[in-house]
Amino acid sequence: MEAFQNPFRPGAGHSPPYLAGRKEETKEFERLLAQDTLLENMILTGLRGVGKTVLLDTFKPIAQAANWLWIGADLSESTSVSEETMATRLITDLSTVTSNIVLDQSMKSSVGFAATERMNTVTLSYDLLMRVYAQRPGLVADKLKAVLSLAWSAITSTKNPARGLVFAYDEAQNLADQAAKEQYPLSLLLDVFQSLQKQGIRFMLVLTGLPTLFPKLVDARTFAERMFRVVFLQKLSAEDSREAFTRPISDGLCPVRLSDVSIDVVVEMSGGYPYFIQFIGREVYDAFLANVRAMGQPGQVPIDAIKRKLDTDFFAGRWARVTDRQRELLLVIAHLENCDDEFTVQEVVDGSKTDLEKSFSSSHVNQMLATLQGTGLVYKNRHGKYSFAVPMFGPFVLRQMDTGN
Repeated sequence: MEAFQNPFRPGAGHSPPYLAGRKEETKEFERLLAQDTLLENMILTGLRGVGKTVLLDTFKPIAQAANWLWIGADLSESTSVSEETMATRLITDLSTVTSNIVLDQSMKSSVGFAATERMNTVTLSYDLLMRVYAQRPGLVADKLKAVLSLAWSAITSTKNPARGLVFAYDEAQNLADQAAKEQYPLSLLLDVFQSLQKQGIRFMLVLTGLPTLFPKLVDARTFAERMFRVVFLQKLSAEDSREAFTRPISDGLCPVRLSDVSIDVVVEMSGGYPYFIQFIGREVYDAFLANVRAMGQPGQVPIDAIKRKLDTDFFAGRWARVTDRQRELLLVIAHLENCDDEFTVQEVVDGSKTDLEKSFSSSHVNQMLATLQGTGLVYKNRHGKYSFAVPMFGPFVLRQMDTGN
């Protein structure tokens, strides 16, 4: 029993022991890698806990096997402070794959090295990239294009040149233009990559984020609608959910064996969301192992205990940031039959008339949903309808109101 550790990993972005499903999404990424002229980039989007970060991580070896270079990072709000910070982010990441590339004499001349300096070995390091950026006249976009174009020339001049370079960024919904400060880092990113791709430079953007990401890109630049292939990660099918749970404990050394009934309970509780499968799997494994040690048999899935722990560990932090009036709004939404799908402002208004003593007006609902969208609890799709951005949030709200929390 001690030799076999709990295989489930419910941490944020941690790779599961077995990645179930996602075959079609992977094929779509492979199709994009096969483009000779980059016409499409990729957006991986979906609710929290659906496995965006994990899937993005699996794309890296696929890209490398297809002879693409890969750089990636998480995008924080600080990246969007200004156009300069966006440029610094991109150049910093770029330098991780170019710092070992030695410039030939023509490139040294093009970046302003004196004749006496050209005999020295010079690599495309961060310092050199920033030197090129600083020396190039023009706007931030002009400077950044010069740096990226130089990097592409250097990459394609190597003995065994890469086919292209993937810029993979997680949490991209944090990107935003700062119109009040006259800074447009998000627009800069889109403008620069579209311009380079039109020149035949194979620098591909792969962005992951909440469903608010794509509308934000289109608001910044309307051509983003044609620039990206949007892949919305749905919850797993019952079959894939079952496999995601059973494969990690199929090892012959695993001391825990579950009945079909217990497996069905886990699959239903998870709702098909990979994070919940890992969370519930970890709790079930530990509980069953404890029962095997104490009584010689696994017992039953501790449904209520797992729900309480999931509420505390996953939902409670988001719930704590919501005002009392916003909680009333969320309760109205949770009572809607379609709360786990899409809902409209009018449906919320109508529901508030029956659920609350003081109902909401349309303008009030619009204002509150906009605020909740800013906190990442809901999002508005392209058709003007809203959805919860957190999976299975409706049932959680109902549990909280039942307990008076």
